[in-house]
Amino acid sequence: MAEKLNPNYKIIAENRRARFDYFIEDDLEAGIVLTGSEVKSLRSGQSNIADSYASVEDGELWLINAYIAALPHAGIFNHEERRKRKLLVKKRELARLWAATAREGMTLVPLVMYFNHKGIVKLKIGIAKGKKKADKRETEAKRDWNRQKQRLLKQHG
Repeated sequence: MAEKLNPNYKIIAENRRARFDYFIEDDLEAGIVLTGSEVKSLRSGQSNIADSYASVEDGELWLINAYIAALPHAGIFNHEERRKRKLLVKKRELARLWAATAREGMTLVPLVMYFNHKGIVKLKIGIAKGKKKADKRETEAKRDWNRQKQRLLKQHG
């Protein structure tokens, strides 16, 4: 909650579908290597991480298929919208992520991209396991029941 009160903290993009499609086992914060035009584009809020994922390749962590809109006035200094972007994590974290994806069949799903309290772009990555259709139905049923319960409490309370 303390982060929310900070004027520099701002959510850029959120992958709301991730919690519906996956069981999030654990999450971690990673830095991201960006160019100047990408940061400017993110400040104006033009990005999407819904259909992106993270992957460990050649001993490095990469964000793949994340969309950051091109700036119309950046000219030759503009960036490619869906390029691979390097994610910055400690070696121990990288080893843990690699083990989770290679051995345990987990997936690395970006959950939230935000500016932290220092104004630096960070990405929260979830270590996730895919849900089956029945699991998704169960999650939806729980959500509906909780919503109904809240309505009933509101009416009688």
